[in-house]
Amino acid sequence: MSRPAVLIVQRHLAPLSVFLEPTYDVFRLWEGPPIEARDAVRALIVAGEFPLDSVLVEGLPRLELIACFTSGHDGIDVDWCRERGLKVSHAPGVNHEDVADHAMGLILGSVRNIVQGDRSLRAGGWTPEAKSLSPSLRGKRVGIVGLGSIGEAVARRAEVFGMDVAWWAPRDKAADWPRTDSLMDLARWSDILVVACRADETNRGLISAEVIEALGSDGLLVNVARGQLIDEDALITALKSGKLGAAALDVFAEEPTDPARWADVPNTVLTPHTAGATDQAVQAMLRLLLANLEAHFAGRDLVTEAR
Repeated sequence: MSRPAVLIVQRHLAPLSVFLEPTYDVFRLWEGPPIEARDAVRALIVAGEFPLDSVLVEGLPRLELIACFTSGHDGIDVDWCRERGLKVSHAPGVNHEDVADHAMGLILGSVRNIVQGDRSLRAGGWTPEAKSLSPSLRGKRVGIVGLGSIGEAVARRAEVFGMDVAWWAPRDKAADWPRTDSLMDLARWSDILVVACRADETNRGLISAEVIEALGSDGLLVNVARGQLIDEDALITALKSGKLGAAALDVFAEEPTDPARWADVPNTVLTPHTAGATDQAVQAMLRLLLANLEAHFAGRDLVTEAR
């Protein structure tokens, strides 16, 4: 029997090839797959944060599965896929603790001036006369937008640091922390606002200029979810004008983000979408990817099907 053919869509997923090639005929979209691959490809290997190319999908007559390497799959319209008879798998529950760790690192790096201190020392700014003071985390109020697995993990960590926690999401749920009546109420209450919710077309720009202004000139905005959740132009304007105190971001509206866009933006700590990219998490994602592919082509239910 011929081996199933799979197509890796995003270039940064190229390292997966070595794990797929012993079992599958692997094609890579950026290499310009040969014409014959069109009638052979049965699964797409994708990163879920990128919009799924509907033209590509509809041009593959034997396509059966969208295998998402990541946990998040906000770039994939699961209902649209289901209507076309396509299954969607993903890798849930493998990196939310790592993302929460990173969120706390961003908070520490910003509030305690760790990143700024590193830059100052390297530039010769540490002199006998120079003494930098920073606020304590204890007693700070942390508002969390979205109390899913990441949000809950951030909340637990914030409590250990002696911070007060509240949250908001469109739907209420039983939780150990109070839910505010609205996002604006949460922003007004918070010293630190952590964005940890899922992204889709309904909440693009959820963190608007008004929300940012409500957080205020002493507030810190942290994003470890998706860049499109924040009105990035409004964020940059607020940071430059002083209407927002600081921002610590792991995700951006366009990725990779243009470094020139941030060159003159003050009070920022920026990381290149690495919050969930730990050795352990990536290995777990790989195991789930391979398990879902194996199950699908063996005619079994997917191990972790996206809903």
